[in-house]
Amino acid sequence: MATFLMPTTTAAPARPAASANRFLLVLLPQGLYYFATGVWPLVHMDSFLAVTGPKTDLWLVRTVGVLVGVIGLVLLLAGFRRRTGAETRLLALGSALGLMAIDLIYVTLGVISPVYLLDAAAEGVLIAGWALFMSRSSDSVTLH
Repeated sequence: MATFLMPTTTAAPARPAASANRFLLVLLPQGLYYFATGVWPLVHMDSFLAVTGPKTDLWLVRTVGVLVGVIGLVLLLAGFRRRTGAETRLLALGSALGLMAIDLIYVTLGVISPVYLLDAAAEGVLIAGWALFMSRSSDSVTLH
């Protein structure tokens, strides 16, 4: 019968890389922004519509609000736990890119109010922050 010896000492927990700390400079503000803008139409639809313009499908406004709010909560939780892995970065950057594209396309088509260009600008700042910190990161992502 084979016996496997198990070490009696445990390794110290890994410290977050310096790049993880840099990512927090974008992750936490993005999480706060998404949570705030996501719950806004859920808690006060009248003020949301006064700023963003009239909408015909309020159920869709609420649905997007829930989704953006949840993304914000996930980003905040990841930030507080200092978990800035590939999944977190993909969620953050992908969300910012997608929301900015929607803002720009539908403002250009005249479907939504030009006030959404302010959100597009905010998303652009977040994208720039992620690009800056990811380009300086020594972390690599390998897909198998």
